[in-house]
Amino acid sequence: MGLIAAKIEPNAKEEIVNGLTQALAETAIETLKAQNFHWNVTGWSFGPLHELFQKIYEDHFEAQDLLAERIKAFDAHAEGRYSVYLERSAIQEHDGHTDAKSMVELLLADQETLSSTLSALAQVAEQHGDWATNDMATGRIEIHDKFAWFLRAHLKNTAS
Repeated sequence: MGLIAAKIEPNAKEEIVNGLTQALAETAIETLKAQNFHWNVTGWSFGPLHELFQKIYEDHFEAQDLLAERIKAFDAHAEGRYSVYLERSAIQEHDGHTDAKSMVELLLADQETLSSTLSALAQVAEQHGDWATNDMATGRIEIHDKFAWFLRAHLKNTAS
């Protein structure tokens, strides 16, 4: 039987909140990076990449709120500073000075990082009977895997 956030043991709460905070930090950095690339992408793929990058940052902006609200369900502090996110995140910010292919490659690697971070969170949540966090994390994994697929498709060589 699953437990609600208020009923989860303190050590388990700390572990879950740590995973949620990691996911929040990485999602926030990725949101800004995707928006930066959306503004700065150029070249033959401008149209579809401009649109895809916007879909990514809009999705991730909403995801930040979901992650922060789940942290608050544990009566924990939802961090809101980029300086802390940058220290914590496995995803690095970018100045946007690069070509479209590199943008796609960077965002692809980041989507895979987010998927991995959320997979670890889902496992921790499951171990502690926190089905709400597990469900949210697995739902986010599906989204990041789909964005990774879209980005990977842009890198395929179609000339045969």
